[in-house]
Amino acid sequence: MWSLISADEELGYAYLPTGSPTSDMYGGHRLGNNLFGNSVVCVKCATGERVWHFQTVHHDLWDLDNPVAPILVDIKVDGRPVKAAVQLTKQAMAYVLDRVTGKPVWPIEERPVPASNTPGERAALTQPFPTKPLPFDRHGLALDDLIDFTPELHAEAVEIARHYVLGPIFTPPSIKGDGPNDTRGTLQVPGETGGAQYMGAAFDRETGILYVPSISSTYASDLIPGTPASQLRYLRGTREHVAGPQGLPLMKPPYGRIVAINLNTGDQVWMVPNADGPRDHPALKNLKLPPLGQPTHDRLLVTPTLLFAAQGDVTGEAATPPFGGPGDRKFRAYDKASGAVLWEMDLPAGATGGMLTYTHDGKQYIVLPVGTKGHAPEFVALSLP
Repeated sequence: MWSLISADEELGYAYLPTGSPTSDMYGGHRLGNNLFGNSVVCVKCATGERVWHFQTVHHDLWDLDNPVAPILVDIKVDGRPVKAAVQLTKQAMAYVLDRVTGKPVWPIEERPVPASNTPGERAALTQPFPTKPLPFDRHGLALDDLIDFTPELHAEAVEIARHYVLGPIFTPPSIKGDGPNDTRGTLQVPGETGGAQYMGAAFDRETGILYVPSISSTYASDLIPGTPASQLRYLRGTREHVAGPQGLPLMKPPYGRIVAINLNTGDQVWMVPNADGPRDHPALKNLKLPPLGQPTHDRLLVTPTLLFAAQGDVTGEAATPPFGGPGDRKFRAYDKASGAVLWEMDLPAGATGGMLTYTHDGKQYIVLPVGTKGHAPEFVALSLP
């Protein structure tokens, strides 16, 4: 477990989001579902006794650790009050569980997923898919998902993609070959840094809406022969992030987004790109495109009237934007109901942590940390006049 623990003081329960077992992308030495990896484990704080558990990924081959502390929310589903725990994931799924019993609030289905062609590997036959909420970001990659702003860009993207294995989510990693007809791994979407990450989300207690920052990163999940020291038949390879034509992303936008989910109904309320993204790229600047988003996770703060979002800094993300450059460094106020931008300002650097708000002498402040290469870390404090 490398993320944070949540706790319900009234119940006396703690909720542990566990990581993936070794090795990240080869599991021939650990056949089976690999409990309690990639699970939410509820324990009694006083004794450590396990109360319940739920596994979000069986036999993980994609480095899909549970990266976010479970978000504890009180919601009302079909008129019934529910004490819930929401586990956000890199695979862009929100697993909403009753935090007392561990039972899914809405059905979670075991669906068939692709098998592995790697010798010695036995991927899980099924994976758990929530029926609600639906995925909050892109799942898997096909030729139709490749960038297509112009026919030329799409043709270049297809040429790049033909060197990799494409498929739906949970397509297993593949062996990287050196021959002219060999592939260089599987293009995993969302990638290990995609979907939701450790910065979590913002929950509005008054409306029951959860605001999730997410990105659509992709990289090559490739396998190479193991070494005597590893005692494994295969190891993860370079796991390089794959840029698209002319340094643009390989996929269609949005590349980063904010998604509003009503946890009382399980329905998505709205989705907006989180930034302008590469629309000023020489290949795109004459196309007059709408905001495209950038693959950095926003830091969110919800208040009774507004949703605030600070752009994450590209150097603080494991997946820097494939189109290069510093990316947007905006601090924005959104309309909570629609996702419309109501106000924005430039930050001196991207946000590197979460925000806090407080009042002093009748004035309300917001403080956030920023920093990047060439800009020393500092706090930015804001208030109304």
